[in-house]
Order: sequence, then structure tokens, then C-alpha cells
Amino acid sequence: MSEQKKFIPFVSPDTNMAEFTVKALLIGLVMAVVLGAANAYLGLKAGMTIAATYPAAVIGMAILKATKGTILEENFARTVGSIGESVAAGAIFTLPAFFVAGIWNPFFTPGHYITSTLILIAGGILGIMFVALLRRVMVEDVELPFPESVAAAEIHKAGQKTGGNSKFLFGAMIFGALIKLLGELKFFAVNWEKFIAFSKQTITGTKYAGQGGMMVASPGISPAYMGVGYIIGPKLASLNFSGGVIAWGLLTPIILYFLAPSFDIPAMASALMGADPSLTHDAAIDKVWSTSFYSIWRFVVRPIAIGGMLVSAVFTLYRMRKSLIAGIARSVNDVKKAAAGHEVNTPSNEKDISFSWIITGIGLVALLTFSITFFIFHTSALVAFVAATIMIILAFFLAAVSGYLVGIMGSSNNPISGLTLTALVVTALIMVALGVTGNEGVAAVLGVAAIVCVSAAVAGEMLQDLKAGHILGGTPWRMQIGDVIGVVLSGAVMFGVLVFLNDGDIAKGIREGYEGGFGSKNLSAPQASLMAILSKGIVGGSMAWPLIIAGMLMGVGFIMMQVKSPMLVCVGMYLPLETTFAIFLGGIVKGIVEYFVEKRKFSASQRINTENIGVLLASGLIAGEALMGLVIAVFAVGNVFLYDLFSLFTNPPVTISIAVLILIGFVLVWYPVKNAGSPDAPASPSAVV
Repeated sequence: MSEQKKFIPFVSPDTNMAEFTVKALLIGLVMAVVLGAANAYLGLKAGMTIAATYPAAVIGMAILKATKGTILEENFARTVGSIGESVAAGAIFTLPAFFVAGIWNPFFTPGHYITSTLILIAGGILGIMFVALLRRVMVEDVELPFPESVAAAEIHKAGQKTGGNSKFLFGAMIFGALIKLLGELKFFAVNWEKFIAFSKQTITGTKYAGQGGMMVASPGISPAYMGVGYIIGPKLASLNFSGGVIAWGLLTPIILYFLAPSFDIPAMASALMGADPSLTHDAAIDKVWSTSFYSIWRFVVRPIAIGGMLVSAVFTLYRMRKSLIAGIARSVNDVKKAAAGHEVNTPSNEKDISFSWIITGIGLVALLTFSITFFIFHTSALVAFVAATIMIILAFFLAAVSGYLVGIMGSSNNPISGLTLTALVVTALIMVALGVTGNEGVAAVLGVAAIVCVSAAVAGEMLQDLKAGHILGGTPWRMQIGDVIGVVLSGAVMFGVLVFLNDGDIAKGIREGYEGGFGSKNLSAPQASLMAILSKGIVGGSMAWPLIIAGMLMGVGFIMMQVKSPMLVCVGMYLPLETTFAIFLGGIVKGIVEYFVEKRKFSASQRINTENIGVLLASGLIAGEALMGLVIAVFAVGNVFLYDLFSLFTNPPVTISIAVLILIGFVLVWYPVKNAGSPDAPASPSAVV
């Protein structure tokens, strides 16, 4: 206790400084929606999200410094602004599963909106209540370093003296949005692909004797994907791309090789030419082969990848078993301490939401879960009661574990999908034991998993922000109330973001001849697809077990080979090649930056400055493309396609695409290296710890 008493926050509790203001709240709410929408877009397309704490800190600080705001207002705005990313993570990992599982088709109805909003808000509030219950013990634990919290706090401290590097973030956002828009207007080819046959196709009777082939594709021209690759670095980007190479260069071509002799290629080509008279015979043949290739990848290789993801998630949790067990044990002890605590004259920087309000909030969420399961998913009262009980127990333990892991590694490394998967499997098995079957049972399982997922994601992010606030001198209960407001707003709008992305891709798919929506090539939603397949497989008995088991054995093989991140490899198998290829290029660009840093023998401060500016640029590229992508999706839902209004080329040249890739790479290399500063200058705080 003596070490805790010696702690002095940056702003003294006795200082009368503005904190919870309308200005700071509005800035935080706008960031929550914007960063949440950007992460929803990125997660559905690439299966990854980026931590919003750092961008929210930079944006909030830039705006509030311009309007004479205080450092505590900056802390408050960052706290509210970063919570949208957590709500988005919970949403994209679970809600599209209702569509993929065939339960919500069409995805949007007023009832689905109400259900989704209630799920997101319930999960978010539950996570905040549990964190408020555990905050004091976990935040003051000297064994938990909270690396990203320290980094965020240092950003605000440094911002009191310097103007910061927010110009790089905002400039990259504009640049990323512009590239996305030009790609939509066909100024360049967004991607290029060509099917190459293994052997010349000759007619034998009524069938072609061709022995399949291989799909050759370019990286997607995507600032967001390259930004992701830059942030995760060359090693992890290479692991992700290796999954794409296995799926597109090994498994799919091999399967096609053995299936090709059974294809009636002439009949299939004739059917295409009948539907589209503009197709030539050769073009129709190529399209048949391409469609067959994609079908094998989607319906055979993807389930194998999902089996690998399942094993990888379990293995990830196993590797963290000591931390998980410690987190569970700690959470039980912390509740006892929190319930017994009766402090008098508590300083402002130690005041949480009152214990009575915490218990009331948890009870209301339990009642809401019962109501959703009973009235909306139409289960029995017993099943609804069990579902609500399971939800509270799982949400509590996983929220505590999530907070503990964030304290050790930061929210960027928090395995939310693995924690959610644990909740889903446990819930599904209990539901089956109760005799639940059909879509009602699947919906109940997904609903409970969704609430637990959002709760765990919000708990981790909230605790990270509370630790940063603890360092700066923020008031916990104000930050918690601000996050409640942020969760309510994010939960109310997030389903709309998903609807626009899903319906926009469906409309575009109808226009361009592919099956759009969640689970498609453009909106892969790997985690949600995994949740859908597992819930239907366990409850409905429709799992493709042979393929899933093959994938699980493949995952075991990766583990035995000591692959650093089997999950990342399996996600790479699940994603389109153009996606993993672009992420890989982003990682290569980061490797080039690291090469220059080593070659020029940068000092410690220069290395930190280079890293910070690079992360800001990458984050801006992701946010810019995501926001423009949402605008384009809104138009597509209204059956308005921008390239109909104005397009620069009918067949966009690939040469311009290559030039755009080079330009993105140049920006990500030139600006961080050029603005490293002098060797003796003090470094700005590290964005990545």
C-alpha cells in the first residue's frame, strides 16, 4: 500500500480543472462513431481491427488544443472516442453471424435493428459495470504495466508542450479517402486477376480434359490494407500472406486439379454465353474456370481454414493459461474487496460509479438478456433464464480476464475472438443439453455470445483508458459515465453501419455478378462466419465436420511446427488473396522503413519519432478509406453507383494501379524517415510499446 500512496497523478486531485464538458463529450462521441465505423469496415474486410486509443488521443488533443481545452478534457474525449472501436469489434465478430447462419435474411428489419442495438448496448454497459467494480485493484496493481495506457498518457503530457503530429493523421485520412474514391471512379484497376490453365484444354467427347489451373492476382489497391500491414509489421504480415499462399497456391489448385475432369465445361460455358451474349467463347471458358476456382476456395478451403482458426483460438488461450487463471482468481478476490470497501473522503481521482448503481446495471442487463432470449428468440422461460445466468457468469470472468490481458499486453493484443469463441462453445453445449434446437437455439447462442463479446471488448478498452486517466488525474466515474453514453450512441448506430456495408455489397454484387453480403469476397467477416458455423454445427447439427476436422488437424500441424501465430495464417487462408497480398506489401514497406532506420543508425528518439509518424500515417490511411467506403456503400444501397455518374476509364489500366501502390509505399517510407528529427532532440511518446 505504501507504493500506491506515493503515486502522484499528473493533475492533482485538488486542482479545479474542466473535465466532463459538453465540448469534450461531443468530440468523444463523434470519434466513437467515426473510429467505430472505420474499424467495422476494416474488420469485416480484413478480419482485423486497430486499437483506437492512439488515434483518439491525437485527434482529441489536436481539436481541444485549438479550442483551449484542458488535458483532462483531452483524456475524457479520448476515453469516449476509443470506446466505439470496442463496440465495433463486438458487433463485427457476432452480428453478421445471424446473416451468415441464415437467421436474419434480409439482414435489416426494424426488429433486427432493435435486437442488435439492445445486444450492443447491454454488452457495453455490462463491461463498464464490471470494470467499475474491479478498477481500483487492477489499475493500482504494480504487476500490470499497461503499456498502451502509459503511451496514451505520455501523448497527452507531451501535447502540453508541443503541437504534436496530428497533421500526419489528418493528411493520411484525406489521401486514403481520395485513393478509395479514384478507384471507385475507375481511374485505376482496384485489382487484377487471371486464371492460368495447367495444360491446354482439348475437347474429349462432351467434356474438357484440362487439368485445372491457378489464379494469379495482384494485391488490392487499398490504403487500408497496406496500413494494416504496416502496423502489424513484416513478420506478422508475412504469416498472414502465407495463409493466402497455402489457400490459393496449394489447396485450391490441387482440389481443382482432381475435380476438373468431371466438369462439363462446354455446357457451363454455353449457359454463360446464353445469359450474357457479349461473352466470347474463350471468355466464357475462362469465366467457368475462374468461378469453379472461387467456388472450391469458398466452399471447401474456407471451412478448412475455419477448423484451423478454431484450434488456433484454443491454442492462443492455452498459451495465456497462467494469465487467464490468474485473472479469474484475481477477479473473484477483487469483487470481495470492492463489495466490502467503505471509503470516506475518497479523492476525486479514485471515485467510481457507486456499488449500488453497478449492481443495478448488472441486474438490468441480465433482465434484458432474459427478455431478448424469451420474447425475441422465442425460447422457453427456463432456457432464457439459463441464458441470462450463463451470460452474467461468462461476461464477468471474461471481462476480468480481458482487463488483465490488456494490463499485460495492451488492447491491441487482446484475444477477443478467442474469448468470444469460448463463450459461444460453452453456451451452445449447455443449450444442447437443455434440448434447444433449430434457429431459435442458434439465435440464443449467438445473442449470448454477442453480449459477452462486446462486454469483454469494452472492458479491456475501458480499463486501458482508466489506467491512462489514473496517470493523468482523471475522474473514474466521469470517464465511466462518458463511456456509457459512448456505448449507447455507438450501439445505436453500429447496426446501421453494418447494414450499409452488407446491403451495399449485395447491390454491387448483383450489378457485377457475384454473391455479395457478409461472408462474400469483399466482406469476408471471418470471425462472424466462424461463430455462425460453430453455433449451427453444435446446435443444428449442420457442421461440415470432415472439412472442419481436416482444418483442425492442419492447425495442430502449425502448432507442432511452432508457427508464431497459427490464427493469423488461418485467417490468411480465409481471406481473398488480394487482401492478404496488400497487407503483405504494407508489412514489406514497414520492413523498408526499419532497414533505413538501421542503415542510418537512428538514435532512440529518432526511432520513436519514426515509429509514431508511421503509425499515424497508417491509421489515417485506414480511417480515410473506411469512411469513403461507407459513403460509397450508402450510395450503393440507394442503387447509385458513382462510376455510372462519372468514370475515367472503361477498362482501368493496371499500370496506374502499380503507380498508386508505389505512391502509398513512398508516403509510408518517406515521411516517417524524413521527420525522424535530430539525434539529440527529445522523442515524442511511443505509440507502440
